Amino acid sequence: MARPGGKLAIVLFNLGGPDGPEAVKPFLRNLFRDPAIIGAPAPVREGLAWLISTLRAKPARANYAKMGGGSPLLPETRAQIAALEPYLAERFPDRHVRIWPAMRYWPPFTEDVAREVTDWQPDETVLLPLYPHFSTTTTGSSLGAWRKAGGPETHTVCCYPVESGFVKAHADAIRDSWQAAGAPQNARLLFSAHGLPEKVIAAGDPYQWQIEQTAAAVAALLPELPDWQVCYQSRVGPMKWIGPSTDDAVRQAGADARHVVLTPIAFVSEHIETLVELDEEYAELAEASGVAGYSRVPALGTTPGFIEALVAMIEQALASPRSLAPAGGTRLCPASCPACPNAPNEV
Repeated sequence: MARPGGKLAIVLFNLGGPDGPEAVKPFLRNLFRDPAIIGAPAPVREGLAWLISTLRAKPARANYAKMGGGSPLLPETRAQIAALEPYLAERFPDRHVRIWPAMRYWPPFTEDVAREVTDWQPDETVLLPLYPHFSTTTTGSSLGAWRKAGGPETHTVCCYPVESGFVKAHADAIRDSWQAAGAPQNARLLFSAHGLPEKVIAAGDPYQWQIEQTAAAVAALLPELPDWQVCYQSRVGPMKWIGPSTDDAVRQAGADARHVVLTPIAFVSEHIETLVELDEEYAELAEASGVAGYSRVPALGTTPGFIEALVAMIEQALASPRSLAPAGGTRLCPASCPACPNAPNEV
């Protein structure tokens, strides 16, 4: 467990989002200039980032305008921090605990937070991504930025796709939404996750495998919803992405006369992919496809079950002798996922 006394820093990694209309284009440029997102040589990547951000800025601003002009992701993360603080004060009464949000593509930038935490001189630091599933494009990118900036790293949770509290929090939220819809017996549960290009998965990224493990674990707690499927949203660009797409899954549910219960299985906070894609675009598609009903499960946010799961993972990380490990302490991913940061011989 954590050593008595001293300073304990907790850092929550997340994507970040623009805080106003003028921030949309530079946010998008930061996103697409990341080599973890576009693996082209630097000059080509910079040109593509400028082009994509220029072309996408106007429609993205229109979508963010629906949310008050900016992304709710940082406010949601700050709300999660506020929910965590009393739990951690109770669990570690003899420690000075501080929690930082560290955003990859918009302030507070991961690199700046790394320097701030270093200046605070913590005795121990726990890095905890708000990406439950490890991908080189998300947690891998955030860890790379943190390490490049020289941030302290004594304990790092790389992922938690089957952590019991996280899984139960999802199952509880899904059940609540299904029951609120009248517990329809013709329901089809769609686990919608952000997609990735197929080439990322082919290179050994464990993201898709971990998504499937989460879905299976959550479904096992929901015998009342035996009809379920994993699908992927948010595709951009001409490359082939992993599937099936959420669009196709919704259309098929309509053809099968199903009531759709759609849950954002890879997102723990509400943001543009949930509030616009799921609540508007897929709701409209569901109606046009003739589904029997459409229920969108909220992101986990500050639900007590999820906050308690985060606390449990912090405790597990502090108790682990390894600096980098998934929740539970040992490698989860199969050998077919060599991009997993935990090498097989480290188990």
